[in-house]
Amino acid sequence: MISQRPDKVVPAILLSLLAIVLFDLMGLIIKHLSDDYGAAELSAYRNFFGLIPSMIALWSSRQWHQKGRTVRMRQWQIACLRGVLVTFAQFLFYLSLGRLAFATATTITYSNALFMTALAVPLLGERVGFARWLAVGIGFIGVVMIIGPTGESFSYDALLPLGAAFLYALSGVMSRMLDEDVPSPLINLYSTVVSFIGAVLLTLFAGGFSLLDGYHDLGWIVAMGCLGGSAVLALVISFRMTEQSNLAPFNYFGILIAFIFGWVFFGEAPIDDLFPGALLIALGGLLIVLRERRLRR
Repeated sequence: MISQRPDKVVPAILLSLLAIVLFDLMGLIIKHLSDDYGAAELSAYRNFFGLIPSMIALWSSRQWHQKGRTVRMRQWQIACLRGVLVTFAQFLFYLSLGRLAFATATTITYSNALFMTALAVPLLGERVGFARWLAVGIGFIGVVMIIGPTGESFSYDALLPLGAAFLYALSGVMSRMLDEDVPSPLINLYSTVVSFIGAVLLTLFAGGFSLLDGYHDLGWIVAMGCLGGSAVLALVISFRMTEQSNLAPFNYFGILIAFIFGWVFFGEAPIDDLFPGALLIALGGLLIVLRERRLRR
């Protein structure tokens, strides 16, 4: 019997690209609202409204139904710790969106694939050969070129998305520590709930929530949460349709999409800041993906 999985690769790629667009649209709203609302409260709103798509993803999971629809998890401590990491990753990334050009902040976060490869060595005990370390090195050269630590225009704000990328990567590596039979939507739901609680606590620690400036801002906030949650839902579905390695090379279209969105909506065109560093980040990530696919074969 021939497997039907190859027939689902194309729609899975299209769904993953849709998720990238939705994430970037969410980022545009965050940048738009960042002058009036703090990064922590925007994170809280995003996770609150993102709970609905997370629950839809869990309910639509065949694996979860086969497991008896339980929400208990043996390694719940790891799942909750992932949520804490995502709380601070979102805070740093949302803060960077308000301080940097949209494409610059977004592009730097794509270094999370490089961090994941490096973190897999001490945390998962993986053996990373010369080829993948070379790819990591190429990617980080690209990160350094974008941040420009020795340039006159260097700003410590550029370290915010880099910190977010590290925390996102750490949460991703920790998800691989969980039992393989745990449905991915259940892991995502744990992360979203904990991230929501963490963002609320961060907001209260920073002085509390701001008063909403009418229904106009409420609409933006609802749209932000729904876009982010829908993007996660699209990713979950795409991951179930094909292997993640088939989707990873297309993630780097997000750099181009972010550049176009930043230019169209905010008049930003940080070409000198992004290139050729962005190309090296994408190259490093693609080399890692290709090497991992070859090793699996």
